[in-house]
Amino acid sequence: MSAKTVITLSEEQDAQLREIIIDVLELEESELTDTSRFIEDHDADSLLAIEILARLEKELGITIPQDDLAEMGDLNGVRTVVTRSLRGADV
Repeated sequence: MSAKTVITLSEEQDAQLREIIIDVLELEESELTDTSRFIEDHDADSLLAIEILARLEKELGITIPQDDLAEMGDLNGVRTVVTRSLRGADV
């Protein structure tokens, strides 16, 4: 019987995600919530989304498939994608 490994973000990783998104979208910290939509609420475009993806890959040392970009519409979506990428990197 094999145990399923559960990967969650550390507080440091979560803070790093927030910092990257706030920096790329040029937001105040209070403007970014778990569910605020990057495009609808923060006027992001596809180039900014790609910049977020690239910064996450570089700063966290992970690879995120570009197909996952569609899931990264808010902070919770980014957390999901990054957690999945970390799990894949851990295998």
